[in-house]
Amino acid sequence: MSVLVQLPVGNAVTVQASADAFLDSLGNPNTFRSYGIGVGKTAECLGGSRLLAAVTDDEVGEALESLWGTAAVGTWNARRAAVLSWLAWCRERGHDAPAVPGWAKRLAAPDSMTPVRSRMAIDRLIARREVGLREKTLWRMLYETAARAEEILGLNIEDLDFAGRRAQVKAKGARSRVRRRGQAREDFVLETVFWDAGTARLLPRLLKGRTRGPVFVTARRPGPGKVVEPRDVCPDTGAARLSYGQARALLDAHTAMGGPGTGWDLHEYRHSALTHLGEAGASLLMLMAKSRHRKPENLRRYFKPSPDAIAELTSLLAPGGTRRGGGT
Repeated sequence: MSVLVQLPVGNAVTVQASADAFLDSLGNPNTFRSYGIGVGKTAECLGGSRLLAAVTDDEVGEALESLWGTAAVGTWNARRAAVLSWLAWCRERGHDAPAVPGWAKRLAAPDSMTPVRSRMAIDRLIARREVGLREKTLWRMLYETAARAEEILGLNIEDLDFAGRRAQVKAKGARSRVRRRGQAREDFVLETVFWDAGTARLLPRLLKGRTRGPVFVTARRPGPGKVVEPRDVCPDTGAARLSYGQARALLDAHTAMGGPGTGWDLHEYRHSALTHLGEAGASLLMLMAKSRHRKPENLRRYFKPSPDAIAELTSLLAPGGTRRGGGT
């Protein structure tokens, strides 16, 4: 049975008090258990004693990303939905409450069609004058390495091999070298990603002589109340590592055509790169080596050839001498 909780009048309600009141209002015990995880952990991450009115939309998105940014799609969507309901419930009761930002959007199911962008579209986006050097470098690196966004954002300058145009990354599901608590990044088996000329031209300009710390950093130092690991802060400038949520928001801001949350997704660079390599004739084994997939069926959903590529392939079946673009 639901319990009615009286919230303070006006904007004096705290994050924790509003979360508790929302959860206490839920009559279904199954809903309470499901929403309790998402709302409870998010409230804790935001700071339970803070005034709800003082929390920004981006802080909500960052909390979701830090807690479930690398979780399964279903988990992300469920936790996001719980927080969405909590904040909407607060606003309906007259409280100034933040919203889940547009860039922290609901994710499509893994078997759905992630868009593949053409080479021209990618080149044009990166070439736009209003796009900053940091974003140009990140997007080019994501495309050329065909790596996961979390892997590239997690790179430090010390990880880069400029001469070999490669770097060691901690991959998704990385195997640990030693089973123990408090494992460091180096305790995991690392994998190698490779880039080419486009990234090689941009990286030195981005780093500007920096030799340590995160490759991609924010424009400011972390706030006084935010705890950041030493590896995630530039020792020279004090700037913090660019997070997945921030990177996603930047890409969305430059590509959204129908409002916040409608732009490109960082993962589309990986899909696009693998598709373009496949269209260019790369074998399945080479594609698996590039993507670092261990099973062909996992790679298959990344390869989505364009209609033009399918049409060109079909022309090989034409009667002798009539192949498209060929002579007799």
